[in-house]
Amino acid sequence: MGLKKKNAGVTLLEVMVVLAIMALVIGIAGPRVIGYFGKGKAQAAQIQIENLNSSLKLLYLDIGRYPLETEGLELLLVPVGEMPEWRGPYLDRNDGIIDPWGRRYIYTYPGAERPFDLKSLGEDGQVGGDGNNSDITL
Repeated sequence: MGLKKKNAGVTLLEVMVVLAIMALVIGIAGPRVIGYFGKGKAQAAQIQIENLNSSLKLLYLDIGRYPLETEGLELLLVPVGEMPEWRGPYLDRNDGIIDPWGRRYIYTYPGAERPFDLKSLGEDGQVGGDGNNSDITL
C-alpha cells in the first residue's frame, strides 16, 4: 500500500496570497530602486565629464589648443583635416561624448570662467532643475 498525499497541488488562494505579497513589496521598494538608478546616471555623467576634461587636456598638449565649437568633442575621436600633431583617439569609446540619457554633452569654447565648459542637462534635458533633472557641469 502506498501513501497518498492529501494536498499535492497549490490552491488558487495560496497563489493569490503570494502574488499580493510580491505586489506589496514591489510597490514599497520599486520607487526607491528607481531613485537609485537616477542617482547612478547622474554620478556616471559626472565621471564621464571628468574623463572628457582629461581627454581635452591631452588633446591640448598634442595640438596646442582646445577644439573649436565647430569641431566639438568629435575632435577627441577623429582629426579634422590635416592634423599631424593629433595622436588620438583620446576616448576609448565613440559613445564617450554621449551622456547617460542619450544626449551629447554640451561643449562651449571658450568657457565662461575656464578655457571650456562641459555640461549635461540631466534627465529632463532642460536647463536647471532639481535632483535627477539638475544640470551636471565640470
